[in-house]
Amino acid sequence: MKGRIARAIAAAAAGVMLAVTGSGMAAASVVEGGKGSSSTEAAGTKVLELRDELTRKAYAGDVAGTQDTLARLDPLLADLAAGQQYSIQAESQQRADVAHQHAREAARLLADPSATPRQVPSVPLPEIPDLPPPLDVVSNLLKSLLSAVTGLLAGLLGGGVPELPVPETPEVPAP
Repeated sequence: MKGRIARAIAAAAAGVMLAVTGSGMAAASVVEGGKGSSSTEAAGTKVLELRDELTRKAYAGDVAGTQDTLARLDPLLADLAAGQQYSIQAESQQRADVAHQHAREAARLLADPSATPRQVPSVPLPEIPDLPPPLDVVSNLLKSLLSAVTGLLAGLLGGGVPELPVPETPEVPAP
């Protein structure tokens, strides 16, 4: 009889320990207001997908596809820059803001190629080839955007960001 009671108490204690541990882990993964590491990681994954899609569309010379990808990337960059929906470091917020400015300017210029370009924050250009026509007019702007987004991804994903899926350019034979 004592053995049964002891086993019942042990089982109840184990159940309580699992419940307490599980709730502690759930509370630790979510920061106030729904902000948390899992949502930030999901945002980082989405930014990576959109960055790679933008690279593929731009290097294919697909203006409509580039515009569509910029339109889907824009609100996510705005949310990251605002720092209200996602918990990210201040440096990553600044990178998101710069990337957001570049994305908006590129979208504006692609919508109206006769528009005068505005000044956007300077970002080092990655060592990747220029974009093909008709996107060559915004080549440096999109390359700066890709650089800013890649820097942002390093902060969101904790480093280890995959390289840009830039197609290889054939070598020009020497004369």
